[in-house]
Parts: sequence; structure tokens; C-alpha cells
Amino acid sequence: MKRRTFFKRIGLILAALGVSETEWLTLGDRYYQVLAQPTPHKLALLIGINKYQKSPSLSGCLTDVELQKELLMHRFGFQAADILTLTEEQADKKSIETAFVEHLGKQAKSGDVVVFHFSGYGTRIKSAELADTVLNALVLAKEYYIQDEKIVNYLWEENLLLLLRSLSTDRVTAVLDTSYYSPTSVQPTGWGIRVRPELVATQLAAAELDFLQQLKNQTALNTQNAELSNIAVLSASSDPKQSARELLFSGFSAGLFTYALTQYLWEITPAKTIQFSLSHVGSSIHQLGSKQQPGLLSSKNNKALTIGNFLPDDLMGAEGAVIGIEEDGKTANLWLGGIPPQVLEYYSANSRLTLPTGEQLVLRSRSGLTAKASIAKLEGTNSLKVGQLLQEAVRVLPRNINLTVALSTGLERIERVDATSAFAGVDHVSTVMVGEQSADYVFGKLLQTPSRYGLFSLDGEVIGNTAGEVGEAVRVAVLRLAAKFPALLAAKLWRLTENEGSSRLAVKATLEIINTISSRVIIKRETLRTLSLEKPSSKSLATQTSALTTPIVPIGSRMQYRVQNQGDRPLYLMLLGLKNNRTAIGFYPWQTLEESNISETQPMLKPVVVAPGETVAVPQTEAASGLMVSGPAYECEYQLILSTAPFSKTLEALETAKYPIADRQFINTLVNPLEVAQALLQDLHNTSTIKAEMNSTTSESYVLDVNNWASLNFSFQVA
Repeated sequence: MKRRTFFKRIGLILAALGVSETEWLTLGDRYYQVLAQPTPHKLALLIGINKYQKSPSLSGCLTDVELQKELLMHRFGFQAADILTLTEEQADKKSIETAFVEHLGKQAKSGDVVVFHFSGYGTRIKSAELADTVLNALVLAKEYYIQDEKIVNYLWEENLLLLLRSLSTDRVTAVLDTSYYSPTSVQPTGWGIRVRPELVATQLAAAELDFLQQLKNQTALNTQNAELSNIAVLSASSDPKQSARELLFSGFSAGLFTYALTQYLWEITPAKTIQFSLSHVGSSIHQLGSKQQPGLLSSKNNKALTIGNFLPDDLMGAEGAVIGIEEDGKTANLWLGGIPPQVLEYYSANSRLTLPTGEQLVLRSRSGLTAKASIAKLEGTNSLKVGQLLQEAVRVLPRNINLTVALSTGLERIERVDATSAFAGVDHVSTVMVGEQSADYVFGKLLQTPSRYGLFSLDGEVIGNTAGEVGEAVRVAVLRLAAKFPALLAAKLWRLTENEGSSRLAVKATLEIINTISSRVIIKRETLRTLSLEKPSSKSLATQTSALTTPIVPIGSRMQYRVQNQGDRPLYLMLLGLKNNRTAIGFYPWQTLEESNISETQPMLKPVVVAPGETVAVPQTEAASGLMVSGPAYECEYQLILSTAPFSKTLEALETAKYPIADRQFINTLVNPLEVAQALLQDLHNTSTIKAEMNSTTSESYVLDVNNWASLNFSFQVA
């Protein structure tokens, strides 16, 4: 297809884009549908740009391309020859247009799959040529025309959508890990922002203006090609004024959105609605410390469909794949794109992953997203093959995990010296400079004069009640914050137990708002690897759809967790959480005086057990169901952990908080959160039987067996 013919066809089938033609859907519906649909041909065009001519370099865009490529090849059956990548200086306007014509336009047929990905800067341009027009644009490697730096050479987002709609298939998805609105002020942050400020005194290229005007003059779709208009655009944020972030992880940088999206798609299995499954991406981003909520723009509403409609039943979820073999088949090179982001940094040697043959690979070393491993017990013929999927079997975590605080680049040299010295005296806290290593929080100054010091999330939001007084010394500020660090470290530790994708315990859990008439499900979580492949009923499909934004529990309502044990072993339950990103809280299962025969000031705690096939409500009393949610508004995150053995040490740690009978509540602040979190990990470690084979590991590590624990995250707002 010639370029002129290509653009002529666009003019026939495209209409002016308007908000009225689009609907915001739950994240990921169309994207997963496109990836999983069995078709004759799957094509991808992946673009990533870190280095720019006139803009500061980004750091995670090339990793994004790699994340997408490995996912498409090993998880969704794309052939390497059908994935075209354009990175750095290759990603200029001419090369991208040529790729659309040659790689996508000439090859894509009806029913084929097309995936387009862009990671890089976005911006907005006010057009003097088109009155009252502000355009969203993708900034390419060659930002300007050489002969005139006042003429920008961008790829307009609107033109991109029209190009994608011109293809001969309606199974087209664009993933845009970029943003367009530059923030008016930037607090201390540990993340890069993928947006370039709007430019003034610039002009649009004449060719682009002519093309754009032609598209805007169209008033109706060509009727015979109307079905080709159903593309989906997954964007890094559902709010246009939110910034797309990129984060420094363990040895690599990546787009927050791309990493969270691809990680979940590795683990997902055909057991629930697409909408329900991909709502987890936003939850994963929230766990990493950001309020960035991805969005999906589509021109056609999609009915509730299970992933089983698009995936063959035998396609298993995975945490990674074998991407190479060395030493005559003795060593496997692995890609670990399916390990949860918060877990990967601490995923240690001797962790085990299972091959489809049933054999286990033992992790020997890891660097970023890649690792080396060997077969645990080599007997007979070596069955290692490139492309084999891997499922987590044993998770090994170090015992000496600290909270990492990054010092803001906005601190002066003497302030950084004082802060480093002060933090050195705080137990279980390490410091780094922003951008040098991965971190959990940022220590910096509020944007005001005179300065005040505080603790910030990685996306630049000040943590509540951490800002000090004006004139406070750095050392005093650090000592003041020291009391808050155990709760933050405790939450970090129990987040490392997250294994919704890999757990072998069959568990379902919901967070519900209850009243006298009926209950309303706010969040639903369930282990993915143990689900039945039976098609859910239409009624269950309706309950699986999740909202795009963070779920909200209204002040004054009653809240309750319902936990269903679908396995054949009794499970013990623990519920721990973090309120407003600063206060550790936990569920206290008090015994009554009749049950315990104890004094009024020393109540004992009892285990919560979910019998096989039973459902337990938490909390539940004879007097009233649920927990009354009081104000003021706050954010909350709970980790619901279940184990095949009692949480003996965790209950012992919880019992150090002695409350008078009158003060007993179902949910209480943890007075010793770090000790509770460490005891929790020890309990899960003690449950693992495989640790007997790993004597040299257990003294320095926690060894967790996926057959014996499940950990589900619930994040929501109270308002």
C-alpha cells in the first residue's frame, strides 16, 4: 500500500473525534481481549525513547519496550519477526509512518491483532494556525525540523488514533505510557515524569496541519468500514492532568503503568471478567505509592466477558519464562516479568519456579528482571526449552530488609550531610539519593519559604502529619519522623507476601458494605491459580466488574470482609493494614471472658479459622455485623493473609498490646508493628516444609511455600 493510498483511505473512514463518541471503561478490557484472541496473525509496533535533543533524558522507556516484547512473545504467542521495535533515534516521524505502512498497513488483515506501544514524553501545543485548538502530542526522537527549530515534528495523538483506525482489523490496541499536562509545581519525588511543558512560539509542520484539517473536515464514517473504528487506547492515567511516572526499581527503571500492566498480564488466567482482572493494575500502582490511575478509552462499549472467551483453557498464568539456555542445558536464563513489582527487589537466591514438566528451577542469581537458575534435581534427560513458562513455587526473602528513604535533590549539601548522619542512628532505615537507587519514601522540603521538612511518597505527596515546624533543624526532623518508620517498614514487609497470582490455596475474599437489606461488594479478590475454568453465570459476571477509580467506602457505613475457603484444609486468617500511609492497624480477634477465664486487663487473642468449604465474615459478633466506618476521610490498605498453620508468633506479638475491656475494638492501632510483621513472616516460614532441604538458607532468609499461604491486597478510600 502506497503512502498516498494509505492516507487517502484514512480520509474515507475517519470522522472528527469527540468525547461523545468515547466511553471510559474499566482498565484493560480491550487490551487483554486483543492480546488473547486466537488469530492467524499478531503484529506489534513498540516505540520507546529515553534520549531527546532538547529535553532531559528519561530512563525507563526502553525497559517498557522490553517488558511488552517479552510479554507478547512468551505469554501471548507473538512471533519475534512480527514485533517491530523503534527506539531512541530510530523513533522519528518518517520511520514511524513507514512502520505503519509497511509493518502494519500491508500485513494486518481482518481479524488480526495489532498492538501499538509508546513510551516517552508527551506534551500539549496551542495552535495559532487552528484557532482555539490545543493538541496532545507524542514527542519523538527528532523533536524539531532541522531547518527551523520553531517547527515541531511531533506525532499528534489524534493522528495516531486515526492511523490505527485505518487498519483492516478492529482488534487494535494502543498503550500510551505518557502524559500531556505539565504539573504547575513539583514536590520532592522519587520518580521521573513523562511530560514536557507546553511550548510557546512554535508552529505545526505544514504537512501535519493539512492532514489534521482534512480529518477534522470529515463528518461521518465510511459505512462499509464502520466496524474498523473500534480501537482501544490504554493510557497511563484516567485523569488527563495526572502525570505518567517512571520509577527506579531493582536494577532498572520502567514506566509505572507499563510494568504494573505487563506484570499482571503474566499471571492472569481465564477465570473471571476482563474488567475485574485488569482493575488490579490500578491497585498494584497504588501499592507502589502512587495515586496514578490508568484509563481505557474505547469507542464501543464491551459486554462483560470472561478471559476464557479469548484464552484457550490450557494457557496457564506464569511469573516468567525461560529465555535462554547455557552450559549444555544446565543453566536457564529467565525473564521474571510476572513477579509482583514490590516483591522482585527482594526475590532472593534459592527461590524456586516450576516448569510445565513439573521440574523445579532453583534461582541462583538475579539482575533486574532477568535471572539464572538450574534444575533442582537433574534426573535423566534435561527437559529445559526456551519459551517454557514458569510458575512460582517457593519465595525466598531476606530477613534483613530495611526501609529505604531517598534524600531529595532539593536539599542543600549541608542538609544532606546532616540528614545522612541523623538517619544513620535510626534502626532499620537506609538512605540513598533520589535517582541513585530504588526507595520507599523521600525526605525533603515542602515548597514554601521558609522551608519545612517532611516525608513524601514517591510521587511527591507529603505524608500526613510528617511536616515539621518552620525553622526545624534537619536532625530534629529525622528524629521526629523516626517513630513513624516502624509502621511503614511493617507495611513494606507484609506487602512482600502478596501472591494472589501464584498461591495454590483456593481462596475468595470480598470487602462489602452491609446493611439490613443487602450487601454491596466493593472489592473482590481471589487466588488465580486455583480457579475453576467453568464459565461464570451472568449474575456472577455482574459482581466481578470493578470500578476504574480507587473504591470508596462511605463514612458511617458498616464494612465487612467475607472469606471463602474452597480448599480441603482449614485456613488461619490474619488481617493487617496501613491507614493514611502512616499508622499500622490490625484485626484483633478478642476472646470473651467466658472463653478465656482471664483478667479484665489482660485479654487473650484467639485464631480465626476458615474451615474447608466454609465462609467466614470478619469482623462478626452476635450483637452486630461488620465494622462501623467513622470519619474523617482517610486512605486505607489491608493485607489479608491466610495460612495452613496457626499464626502463633503473630498472635503472641499482638498480645503485647494490652487493652482494657472497655477499649477493645475489632481494628486497633499496632503498638509494635515491626515485631508483628516479622512474626508474620516467621509464621509463614515455619509453615513451609521445604525449608528442611534448605538449611543453609533459613538462618538468613524467610522461605515461603505457595502451597501453604495466600495474601490478598485491599486498597480503598473512606470518604
